[in-house]
This record gives sequence, structure tokens and C-alpha cells, in this order.
Amino acid sequence: MQHRIVVLGAGYTGAVAAGRLAKRLHREDVAITLVNPEPDFVERVRLHQLAAGQDLAPRPFSEMFAGTGVELKLAKVTTVDVDRKTVTLTAVDGPAREELQYDTVLYALGSGWNDEGVPGNAEHVHEVSSRRGALRLRERLATLDAGRPVVVVGGGLTGLEAATEIAEARPDLDVALAARGALGDWLSEKGRAHLRKVVDELGVKVHEHTEVSAVAVDDVTAADGTTIPAEVTVWTAGFAVHPIARATAMELTDHGQIVVDSTMRSVSHPDVYAVGDAAMAIGPGGKPLRMSCASGVPMAWQAADAIAARLTGTKVPSVTIRYFQQCISLGRKEGLIQFVTADDRAVDRALTGRVAALYKELICKGAAWGVAHPTVGIPSRRRRVVRQETRSRAGVEATAA
Repeated sequence: MQHRIVVLGAGYTGAVAAGRLAKRLHREDVAITLVNPEPDFVERVRLHQLAAGQDLAPRPFSEMFAGTGVELKLAKVTTVDVDRKTVTLTAVDGPAREELQYDTVLYALGSGWNDEGVPGNAEHVHEVSSRRGALRLRERLATLDAGRPVVVVGGGLTGLEAATEIAEARPDLDVALAARGALGDWLSEKGRAHLRKVVDELGVKVHEHTEVSAVAVDDVTAADGTTIPAEVTVWTAGFAVHPIARATAMELTDHGQIVVDSTMRSVSHPDVYAVGDAAMAIGPGGKPLRMSCASGVPMAWQAADAIAARLTGTKVPSVTIRYFQQCISLGRKEGLIQFVTADDRAVDRALTGRVAALYKELICKGAAWGVAHPTVGIPSRRRRVVRQETRSRAGVEATAA
């Protein structure tokens, strides 16, 4: 009887986990199903580039997982019943429903933009946390005449990358950034200085210590009543996890993340593993891992290895997930690599300029390559059967001789 593993979501974490499971459990008594509403992989860390007018290479899952034994289901997850061990799916292009049973489920549904309850957000803002959102922003930017104001709300990594990418691609626009704190206040002195230099060179006007409290069709309003002109508002000030988990009996944080142990296993439901933004795992220094690709991919490795070990009766590995750097693209020609402690605090060392831009590009390409080649070194089932048949024929021929 097959052990049924269902992976929900094929972003960085879900796709990496599915591929690693196929590599670790390449056997007939394990069935791996990957559920995702889109047929190809989305490089979420590049969506600010897509929004600014650049095209991204297509990466179809049908090619990525060919011969691995992973079954891809194009569908939306509507419910997860952790008591009955079932997942209910809805067809992407229609109302058809399907129920999948599982023995182990790996939850990797990730996160999306969070309007944070700010009035006007739902009606007027653009987001770059999804491909659909990035393409919608791209279309809107293309309609803007020179000199029109664009405001990016949020001074974190996503906000910095979006503001500088748009400013570089459209130097004719009036691009501004609204940050709750000081510009790059978590960076080292060298990092902050370089960031300030780049945004000044790109002409990005920075509104520091500015919390946006309302968004209108042509401006945003700060908490102190100040208004900032904005024909286009891009919201990057927060992300919210997928809401499906809230309807389950699993132990969650107040923000809806699934609480997991060091192997990414749900502390309340041992058949469930969660990775990426959907999970709350503790990292170095007793601090929760932050929502990022830098956290999510190692979490996916850990979860896949733990599932494989428990199914094969081998020792369950447990590796502390730590941080090494924060990689920030500042347009295509500039970048900032801020080196950090294991628990993600900035140190004095940082790479800047063109070298940092190339470094960030290498990181992005490496992450995409890892997803696109999930089972490197493991033969496909088809190739394995061919080799077995070849060896059998060779044995028959040797006996006949």
C-alpha cells in the first residue's frame, strides 16, 4: 500500500520540498502529489522586475518534474481537514471539486499581500507579492505619462527593491518611498550609506517615519495628516499568510501560521508539516524565522528530510536554520549584500555596487535552478526501468552464450 504525500503549494518551498521528497523517496510504495493553481513556477523574488517591465523565463512544472514520479494537480486548495486527513480542491477553470486523501501533508501555501485594514487599500493599491499583481502593476505603469507620481509604501526589502526597480526602469516618473522608520534602519552604517546614495541617484524621494493611514485614488495620507501625491500606490508594508489553516484544528499563532517543531512538523498534528511563510518555526536565539525565501528553502529541506527519515526508519536530521546575509537588488546595476549574524542582525560587513548586484543575481539564479532541477543525481523511473530491462537482457544473453 502506498504512503500518500500531498504537497500544497508550489512556490519556492513547496516545489523544493516536492523535489527533495522525490529524491529521498524514489520508490513504488510512496506517491507524491503536488497541488498548485498555476502550471509553471513563479520566481516571487523577481516580481518587482516583472512589474517594472522585464520578462521572466517560463519554468513549466510539467518539465521540471518530468520523470520524477511527482504528480502535479492544477487546482486551488479550498479546505484541509486534518481530522479526516483530506484536502478539498477546486478546479482552476471551473467549479469541479475533488477530495484527496493523504497520509502526510506538507502545507506550503505561503502568503500574500496584507492591506492591514488601511482604508482605501482594497480599492486603490497595487501589490507585487503575486504574478497577477505584478502584471497588473506593469500594465498600469505603462499608461503613466512622464512626471506622474508613484508611491511605494513599505521600507523593507520588497519596498526597496520595488521603488528602485521602478525608478531605474522609468526615470521619467516621480517615484517616492514611504517608510515607517528611518531608511534602512536595520542595516549597518555602510549599508545605510550605500542605500541612501543609490536612492538619491535614482531620484527616489524618501518619506521617513511615515505611516500611511489611508489611500485614495490620487494620494496617500500619513498618520500625521500629511498627504503624498500618488497616481499609483504600491503596497509592500506587510504580508498575510494563506487563510486556509485558520479553518483547521491545528495549533496556530495569532497571525495564522502553523506552529511547528524543529523538523517542521505541526506540534498538534503529526501528519502535517508546514514550511515557508505558512509556518512559525524558531531559529537561532529563540527568535521566529522571518517570512522570506532565505528561511523557506532550508525549512523545505528540513521537512522533506524528516518525512523521508520517518518513513524509512532512519535517524531524523535536525539542522539549525540560520541566516548569513540579506540580498537586496537596487535596480539592475546596483545592489546591497548585508551580512548578518545567525539570528539576522546586521554586522559591519556589506557588499555594495555592481558586485553586490551580480551576487544577488547569482543567488536568484541558484534558487531557481534548485527548483527546476529537483532530483539531480536520481534517475527517473523511466530511465531506471530501461536500465533494469537492459541488465535483464544482458543476463539472458550471457546465459544463452
